[in-house]
Amino acid sequence: MKSSFSRIIQGCMNWGVWGKSLSTSQMEELIHFNLKKGISSFDHADIYGDYTTENEFGKAFKNSSVKREDIQLISKCGIQYVGKTRPSNLVKHYQYDSDYIIYSAEKSIKDLNADYLDLFLLHRPSPLMHPDEIQKAVEKLMGQGKIKMFGVSNFTSGQTDLILSKTKVCVNQIQLSLSHNYPIFDSSLDYMMVNKIIPMSWSPLGSFYKNESENNKRVSILLDELSTKYNASKDQLLISWILKHPSKVHPVIGTTNFERISNASCANEIMLSNIDWFRMLETYLGHKLP
Repeated sequence: MKSSFSRIIQGCMNWGVWGKSLSTSQMEELIHFNLKKGISSFDHADIYGDYTTENEFGKAFKNSSVKREDIQLISKCGIQYVGKTRPSNLVKHYQYDSDYIIYSAEKSIKDLNADYLDLFLLHRPSPLMHPDEIQKAVEKLMGQGKIKMFGVSNFTSGQTDLILSKTKVCVNQIQLSLSHNYPIFDSSLDYMMVNKIIPMSWSPLGSFYKNESENNKRVSILLDELSTKYNASKDQLLISWILKHPSKVHPVIGTTNFERISNASCANEIMLSNIDWFRMLETYLGHKLP
């Protein structure tokens, strides 16, 4: 499937109280900076910031004077989060009845100051989800022009098949990085290629900047060498590793740092060789491939 999203997507989870607690003017500045760097897709979820970040982004978007057709807005629903804004949630759970899906989409549209969502995702699979309920909601939202595309997030191939039995799935947003490389081996990306599903990857830098494991130490040494060879930063190389996969993964970056955003926006210009791609993988794994 041909993608209508920028190859790098800006994740907004850290924009609000779960992260940097950016002001409206700071969010507006980030929106403009991303667009300047060719990043036009913004990834949200209703739960971010305990159900507050979409509304904060919406204020900034309204003030930005950016045309709606110049950006792509993504949101997710389904996780019922335990927090101050929803005191009746006694336990974290998932909800996918048709009424709740429709309510969530409409609330995100209102909070984001948008007339529609370019992409609406089910945030995580639920053992209790029923494909008929999901189909009912998606058909209504599509018919009313409130969502342009529908997809899932963190779904296995089997779980995606369940939804596909009733509803077209355009995207699956999964965790993928050099340090979280399981989708490379478990056929997740192959499945998406066969079924023409666009892969998006959250946490594309993985654990590299979060812990000093032996795996990451080995990778860091190799990246020192490759940084010189490709005239690229380490974060660019980690993203370019994802971008090289033939399924055409769209990394969802979580940073609010201008330099990191700029680096990510240029990662697709790095022509990582097959040899170096496998060197990075083998170095992280710590053993040769079969």
